[in-house]
Parts: sequence; C-alpha cells; structure tokens
Amino acid sequence: MKKLKGILILLLVALIWGVAFVAQDKAGDVIGAFTFNASRNFLAVAFLGIFLLKRKSHGQLPPASKQLWLGGLWIGLVLFIAESFQQSAIASYPATAAVSGRSGFLASTYVIFVAVMAWIVGRNRNFLTAVAVVLSICGMYFLCLTRGLNEIYFGDILNVASAFFFALHILVIDRYRRLDSLMISCLQFVVAGSLALLCALVFDSLTWANFLEALVPIIYAGVISSGVGYTLQIVGQKYADPASSALVLSLESVFAALAGFILLGEVLTGREFFGGILVFLAVICAQIPDILMVYRNQKNMPR
Repeated sequence: MKKLKGILILLLVALIWGVAFVAQDKAGDVIGAFTFNASRNFLAVAFLGIFLLKRKSHGQLPPASKQLWLGGLWIGLVLFIAESFQQSAIASYPATAAVSGRSGFLASTYVIFVAVMAWIVGRNRNFLTAVAVVLSICGMYFLCLTRGLNEIYFGDILNVASAFFFALHILVIDRYRRLDSLMISCLQFVVAGSLALLCALVFDSLTWANFLEALVPIIYAGVISSGVGYTLQIVGQKYADPASSALVLSLESVFAALAGFILLGEVLTGREFFGGILVFLAVICAQIPDILMVYRNQKNMPR
C-alpha cells in the first residue's frame, strides 16, 4: 500500500508538471521569459522558505557550508540557463503550434541526454542507450520536421537545448547530492531567480497590466509546479522505489500534451503524435538499465 501511495503521489507530480507547460505558454503570450522565470523562482523560494524556517525553529537546519554555497551557485546557474531556453522556446512558437505537447515531449529528452552523458564517461554503457538515442532522433524527426528541414520551429531547437541543460542540471545536482536537499533547492531558486531578474531588467519590457494578466500562470509555475511539485516528489519517492518513480514521472510529457488539448485546444497532428510516442518510448528505454539494476539489487538484498 505504501508503494501504491508513493506512485499515486508521483503521478500527481507528473500531472502538475505537465500542466505547467500550459501555464508557461499562457504567460509567454504577455510577459518576457526572464520576467516569468524570475517571478516563478522567487515564489518557489518563498514557498520552500516556509519549510526552512520550520526546520530552523526545531533546530533541524544544518549550518551553511562553503560547499553548500558553491553547489547552490552552480546548480542555480545551470537551472537559469535551462529555464531561459525553455521559456524562450515556448514563447517563440506561432499560435498555430501545439506548444504544450511539443514542448513536453522535447523537454523529456533530458533523460536521453543524461544516459548519453553517463555513457560518455563510462557509466552504464549498454545497447539500450543506443536504442534510446535512435528512437529519440526518429521521434524528433516526426515531431519537429513536419514541414521539412528549412522550416523547423526555432522553439524546437531551443527546447532541445533546454533539455540538454536540464540533463546537465541533474548531473550537477548528483555531484552535490550529499548536501541538504531542501537548502540546496532553495538556494538554486535564489540564484536562478536573481540571474533571471537581472536579465529581465535589461532585456524585457513589462507593464503592470501584462504582469497581472500573467499572475495566475506565474503563481501556478512558482508555487504549485516548483514548490508543491518539489515537495510532493520528495514525499512520493519515500514510498516508491527509484525505478518506479522515474517511470511515473516520465508521464509528464503525456500530461503536457493532454493539458494542451483540454485547456488550450491544442491538437498534435498524426505525425507529431507519432513522434511524441517515439520520444516517450526512448525515455522509457533509456531508464531500463537503471530499473534492472534496482531490481537486481533488491533481489540480492538479504531478507
């Protein structure tokens, strides 16, 4: 029952993150990418700050070390780059594109990039990684090149670049995994939000009316997606094993496409849908070696 509880919680997280693509799409129509990212990150800081203060009041907050500040700086910098590419991508699509679905499937390719990066450094070298890469390339061909090489959406290129940096983000987090997760998460949002704010002051033009129009998507992305989503992910992964967690969270791309269809009336063409399915299968395929490793370890554990 505990594992089922964890899976259901993570399913809710995947849904929350999938719907976030709709929020990003709506906000991208009225405010700049840097303004949106600065707002959502600072809201996430405010939300997570509540838990930090609660832990501090109970004497459960470890002292901030030099390693923590350095880790937060690097993780936040990479997060800023990844978010900037992604939000700029979403805002650059024409009104006729199925933005949420395309962005959701392309964003999920970060899993492929993680597998490839691990393969390059000599970890988890296996045939399935190559299969995942081939599937993802085929999927992106059908999803992105619907009108030929000369007419690919610039947003697709930015989304793939974003996926690369989100993969790098995961690897940098892994380097600092021994640090307090809540503190490092809050610090990364501070860094990413501060950098986005500086860029917003230079590059974005903003009116109060436009900001108010984007307020609901900003609140959703900052509080629900970043704050609540992050918290529920931690809770869910306490009950579900890593392999099951990764598979359930992969459904984010599917929920993004469904949310775009239900909330915005976005419809993927048959070709785009087929490409999205191939990308989704590639994501699953890339995770199979880790899933098998987890189950082997569980099987070999003494009872």
